[in-house]
Amino acid sequence: MRFSVGIAVSMLVALSIGVSTFVVHSLWWTTARDNSRMLAAEINSQIANAVRIEVGVTLRSAEAAWSAVRTIFVQNVIATRQADKREFVFLSQLLAQPNISWIFFGWPDGNFFASHRLGDSGLEMIEIDKEIRDRELRTDRYIFIPGDIQFEERSFAKTSYDPREHAWFGNFMTLDSKGWIEARDLPGSNKTVYAFAGPIDVSRARQGVLAVAIETDRLSRFLATLEPGEFGAAFILDADGNVIAVPDAEADEVTPARMGEGDLYEVAKISGEKLLGGPDAKTSGSSSKRVVIDGVPYAVALTPLGFYGWRVATVIPESAFLSGIDETLIDLIYILIGVVIVATALAIWLIRRIVANPLARIAEDLSKIERFDVEHIPRRPSNLSELANLSAATASMAAGLSAFRKYVPTDLVQMLVAEGIKTQPGGDMKQISVLFCDVTGFTGLSEKLGPKIIQLMEPFFTAAAAAVARHDGTIDKFMGDAVMAIWGAPRTDASHAENACRAALDLAATVEEAGIEDEAGNPLRVRIGLNSGEALVGNIGSEQRLNYTAIGDVVNVASRLEGANKDYGTLILIGPETRREAADAIVVRELDTLTVFGRAEELVVYELIAMADSFDGLSAWIETYEKGLAHYRAGQFEKAIAAFESADNERGGDPVSGAMKSRAMNLLANPPSQDWRAVTHTDKK
Repeated sequence: MRFSVGIAVSMLVALSIGVSTFVVHSLWWTTARDNSRMLAAEINSQIANAVRIEVGVTLRSAEAAWSAVRTIFVQNVIATRQADKREFVFLSQLLAQPNISWIFFGWPDGNFFASHRLGDSGLEMIEIDKEIRDRELRTDRYIFIPGDIQFEERSFAKTSYDPREHAWFGNFMTLDSKGWIEARDLPGSNKTVYAFAGPIDVSRARQGVLAVAIETDRLSRFLATLEPGEFGAAFILDADGNVIAVPDAEADEVTPARMGEGDLYEVAKISGEKLLGGPDAKTSGSSSKRVVIDGVPYAVALTPLGFYGWRVATVIPESAFLSGIDETLIDLIYILIGVVIVATALAIWLIRRIVANPLARIAEDLSKIERFDVEHIPRRPSNLSELANLSAATASMAAGLSAFRKYVPTDLVQMLVAEGIKTQPGGDMKQISVLFCDVTGFTGLSEKLGPKIIQLMEPFFTAAAAAVARHDGTIDKFMGDAVMAIWGAPRTDASHAENACRAALDLAATVEEAGIEDEAGNPLRVRIGLNSGEALVGNIGSEQRLNYTAIGDVVNVASRLEGANKDYGTLILIGPETRREAADAIVVRELDTLTVFGRAEELVVYELIAMADSFDGLSAWIETYEKGLAHYRAGQFEKAIAAFESADNERGGDPVSGAMKSRAMNLLANPPSQDWRAVTHTDKK
């Protein structure tokens, strides 16, 4: 892609201004972004500390409740199977510790008892005992009243729950230690709870396993009280990166937290999956990530809470920190765009006036020189000395080429430049067509007219050059009264034979229509020889002087065919390769078999009659002539004479038929030898 000087310099000015503004903007934006990240990090630290404290309080509450109940059992204040007193202890702990959701106990015989908080409105007692309706699940529901609780209802349901089948019981029943564990599928609940469990031994006898559990919905309610920046939120993730607590002020043991709602949840979920859930997940330490959803960027920070692999994820939209900066940035961009437009317009005006327009005019002059249109190239004044000198040099070069072009074919030079052919000796074998044309009786005319012959031949050369150019040929040289032209070089031409035939017919017609006459008033006639084949084409000569031409047998034959027209009275003779290459595009008649000067090999020659797409004459005489030629070659001279006479009459005068008839009559009167062959020998050069 190319640009004018005006556009290029204008773009450079605009680019310089743009780069400068971009650098300033980048520095300003980087500083603002760093400050926003520092603010986000500070908010995340505060949120993480608050969540860590809340989780710690909740865990300690559960552990304290477990220790208190254990002490009551171990000190034998009450027995584990004293239902009424046990219920009172469990209820009192739920009332005293609002952060815990479950207290449950399992016995080695599969019995189970639990107290479960039902939000802020009540609680339930759950018991499974073999003495109760064959291990049905008994549920007693209570509601809170000021300073006390009140029984509401009792229900029974079939159940298959057995604590011995669950890890919280099986793991600790055989151990002498306590600790935290996940518990799932507690009676009447499908939630995952986190239980602090341990065995209870009374008088060195293992009574069962006691557990105090928390539900993450309580933590979701706490997360709703936090405000990590405008429109931000905090989430709790488990060790696998799953979201287990979301901001929800309504969440409790009865109302689960609303999972999966909003873009912030999606960001937390994606961050957990990428940073914690994959094979390359980070297992310790804080981490941060930038997540983009639907084109909106979010800043995400994950901080360990020190419990069960949990992490608090703080999700804050970048717009919460950068919205004001973005608005200022947009205003600044508009201002900068205005500055760039004004500066660019001014630069374009100055550069076009001082540099671009003068250069464009000089470039136009050089383009004319490239086309060899060098007659009117003026010197163009300029306030810039370099442009003034360049214009002066261009005008001087045009003046020199104007004189030089008279000696060198300009179309040839243009094609050589276009094809990238180097100006040094050398050539290549190419398939070409070669045309030779000269004027009949030129020798006599030159003797008679002397120097005036130049004025007579100038219209002929002009007509010949125009006909060749019209059909994509190249004038190779002018030689006295002769013209040599080639097709297929330097520019490749797949239809070189057809184009050469068109040019030959056009040349003959143009000379005839031009009415060029000698001083005696006789019209000039041309003879044309045309041949195709492989020739060496290129720069022939020395380092000091070169001639782009073609040499080889194909050139020699074309020259000999031009001369052979004299023997037959024809205008255009073509060789067999031209006939084959042009094929059905031309109308010809097979003329004779020749051996030409300097070449022992025979060749069948043809007379070019017309182009097939413009021929509307009668061709019966051509068939009649070719029948006569067949009889002639077979030695049937009487039949040949008759056929040649018919062809002469059908055409209304045919010099070739007359010449061949004379040959046949000669051979009829003087019969040839047995080894005679119908081959005509010509010594025309």
